[in-house]
Amino acid sequence: MTDLVDRLAFHPGELAAQRVAGTAELAARVHPIISDAIPRGAFDFLTRQQMLVLGARDERDRPWATTLVGPEGFLTALDAHTLRAGATVVPTDPLADVLRHETDVGTLAIDLVMRKRLRINGRWRPVDGGGEVDVHQAFGNCPKYIQARVMTEEPPEFHPVAHRSEALGTRESLVVSTADTFFVATGVESGVDVSHRGGNPGFVEVVSPTELVWPDYVGNAMMMTAGNIGVNPLTGLLFPDWESGATLQLTGTAEVRWAARAQNGPGNGHETVFRVAEAIWTENAFPASWTDPAYSRFN
Repeated sequence: MTDLVDRLAFHPGELAAQRVAGTAELAARVHPIISDAIPRGAFDFLTRQQMLVLGARDERDRPWATTLVGPEGFLTALDAHTLRAGATVVPTDPLADVLRHETDVGTLAIDLVMRKRLRINGRWRPVDGGGEVDVHQAFGNCPKYIQARVMTEEPPEFHPVAHRSEALGTRESLVVSTADTFFVATGVESGVDVSHRGGNPGFVEVVSPTELVWPDYVGNAMMMTAGNIGVNPLTGLLFPDWESGATLQLTGTAEVRWAARAQNGPGNGHETVFRVAEAIWTENAFPASWTDPAYSRFN
């Protein structure tokens, strides 16, 4: 029972971030949405998805974010406490080795068409053709800042080619500076979390080949990503290139700058600074058959 309470309660980093952001009261009100079970109403939602974003730590304890993709039905809730994914990451992925064993993961099932998302965090164990997650946390997120896209073809069989570096080159900088969507993996001792970030193209600023900045937009008030970063700055990012089917995965450190700039648009004045330690550009790692985005009205 103690372990369950610890997993469902806000940890000290989240509580501190909520106090600084001024969202503590609202976070306390929405906290009951966090459960240790997949909601019954989400079972059908999961079977309709073709993508699962996953965050985990590599052998050096560095977080990365990646994707599992497959046809509808590749994700299933075996029961309220078990999520099965019938897919594996590409062999060049920085998480390929750790996902061959049990490990803590954060996952995000995101429907880019209906603008719905469900976070499921827990313990991954490999099975034939994929893996299963023993659910520790499950909760839905609001539809804000999700750009609507449709995958127009079934996910292909991938033949990835990976390029590693310690900084962003021209193509990597272009993908980041024009991105309208990316994903963030963070973690603390109690587990790993992966979350979505979205905005109009250009909302992520490339300050230098090793430094990125993006604004913090008003979301569900729980400040989970910011709270994790406050406890452990190690962070991973994933930028899909929707046009080419390449992915840019970054690992490094992040810092939340509170009230760093005047409020403008949906931002609350806070921003996150990310410093690159390693970058992996992988061609042919992701579906390329997406429609043009319909931007969120919250942008």
